[in-house]
Amino acid sequence: MRTFKIVLLFVLLSFLGVVVGANWFTTRHLPMRSDSITFSIPPKASLRQAAQIIESAGVELPAWQLELLGRIKGRSSKIKAGSYEIESGITATGLLDKLTRGDVLFSELVMVEGKNFRQIRAQLNEHADLAHDTAKLSDAQILKLLGAKESSAEGLFFPDTYLFDKGSSDLDVLRRAYKAMQPKIERAWAQRETTTPLKSPYELLILASIVEKETGLAADRPEVAAVFINRLRRNMLLQSDPTVIYGLGEQFDGNLRKIDLINDTPWNTYTRVGLPPTPIAMPGLASLMAAAKPPPSDMLYFVARGDGSSEFSENLDAHNAAVAKYQKR
Repeated sequence: MRTFKIVLLFVLLSFLGVVVGANWFTTRHLPMRSDSITFSIPPKASLRQAAQIIESAGVELPAWQLELLGRIKGRSSKIKAGSYEIESGITATGLLDKLTRGDVLFSELVMVEGKNFRQIRAQLNEHADLAHDTAKLSDAQILKLLGAKESSAEGLFFPDTYLFDKGSSDLDVLRRAYKAMQPKIERAWAQRETTTPLKSPYELLILASIVEKETGLAADRPEVAAVFINRLRRNMLLQSDPTVIYGLGEQFDGNLRKIDLINDTPWNTYTRVGLPPTPIAMPGLASLMAAAKPPPSDMLYFVARGDGSSEFSENLDAHNAAVAKYQKR
């Protein structure tokens, strides 16, 4: 009997020791190399691989212990890929919870209306939190990877704020922006004015990009679109400075000269009738809808007043007077 009591006491003490040890292991603050540590778990990584990555990043938690904790709690197959940030004071249980919740660290990239694709590519290349998988690719190669049918990448990406997991591919961000633009174009085309001279959704996108670049005041977008629609109906030259600037490309030094207006390029709407062959920038939704449904108007000209707004005119005499008033003073 005495021997039985001793054995029972030993078992109880051992059990208590395991319980206390387990509680200490799961609730103690993990020693870390610095106050804040970031690491990335790749897609399809096992719990063991994730634990090794975390240990290598500077968390003093042997990989086998985190793996064991995950298996005990039944979460070994529930960790989520992504970039994580942990701070001093975190416990092993807190770390496992973070991994299984997918509490990842996001970064963002803002694509602004009116930017062209060359500028977007530069923005992607300069973003420290992106993997620059497209840096050495041509525009055509990027379009092929995106499955795009268009021959030019210009204007195909919807301007918006895109959140992404740090370390994501820049191609993934472009794919999201491309997919976001498609339904916007389709919706605008479906709601277009029935008498529009535009022949396709792509022509709508081209005009919307010009409206985007020509508008200094949001309220003027519909009227600007109406001017260009009226000119297209009359087979008049669009005479849009932003299209000329786009055709000059990197040669443009910020000063548009008279010689530039007569220097023929596919995008020079002073020398060529109709729309240019491609968009010249990324239009926002407001510009798409303005191009699709411009208001009834007899206006054929507009000139910037200098405060962001435009003065609209029905005829050349009135336009010349407005130019003299606002541009030559």
